[in-house]
Amino acid sequence: MRSAQNRIVRAEGLSLGYRDRTIVDELDLELLAGGVTVIVGANGCGKSTLLRGLGRLLAPTGGTVTLDGRSLADVPARELARAVGMLPQQPIAPDGITVGDLIGRGRYPHQGLFRRWSAEDDAAVQEALRLTDTAELAERAVGELSGGQRQRVWIALALAQDADVMLLDEPTTFLDVAHQLEVLDLLLQLNREHGRTVVMVLHDLNLAARYADRLVVMHEGRIVAEGAPEDVVTPQIIETAFGLPSRVVADPVCGSPMVVPIGRFHGV
Repeated sequence: MRSAQNRIVRAEGLSLGYRDRTIVDELDLELLAGGVTVIVGANGCGKSTLLRGLGRLLAPTGGTVTLDGRSLADVPARELARAVGMLPQQPIAPDGITVGDLIGRGRYPHQGLFRRWSAEDDAAVQEALRLTDTAELAERAVGELSGGQRQRVWIALALAQDADVMLLDEPTTFLDVAHQLEVLDLLLQLNREHGRTVVMVLHDLNLAARYADRLVVMHEGRIVAEGAPEDVVTPQIIETAFGLPSRVVADPVCGSPMVVPIGRFHGV
């Protein structure tokens, strides 16, 4: 697997929405090139919508998203796919497609008029299968798999694409705790060893704080805090973003901030 380039993805005055409803409102954000950014916030705050806008799956209603200073709208599709890979929240596979064929589609951006399937493409697919522990599923139909197996296959597709920037919307969905950690460890490995810029939406605040170099906290379509986890994860910010009283303590495993919620029946 090649080393990634540090691509600069920036949103300026970005507004996104559906029909006449604004979801993300005049937001400014520059992704941490070569780092791991995790976006968190309550349901409906605009996390997934923001990720779709950063990946050009949703056109802005205002403002711009740029890649290395160029508007995403001006970047050819194949070039963009080599630079930015997107794993949406609920991807859909073609009926009857096998795992191997689906992951092979991740190599499409690397094909061209004078470049067909190569040994490099085959190696990229095999490496993606190996890293996600899905090699034994290669001949099976995607539709026959469990939710957790399908999620690992989609992550393998994202790996095979070999983009410099990886956008992942809840990549641990459907996974048990052990497989959640495996996936997050894998993404951290891709970042640390291969220079991938990783941007993901996570629901688990404590895993987000453990794995992020930078946390972005959203509330009602805007960013209310961003920075290192130890600067961002505070009881005040958690209550603002989630309406959740909490205490914040040190994670006993790695020292990152850990949120301990306070429920109605277990008060202070």
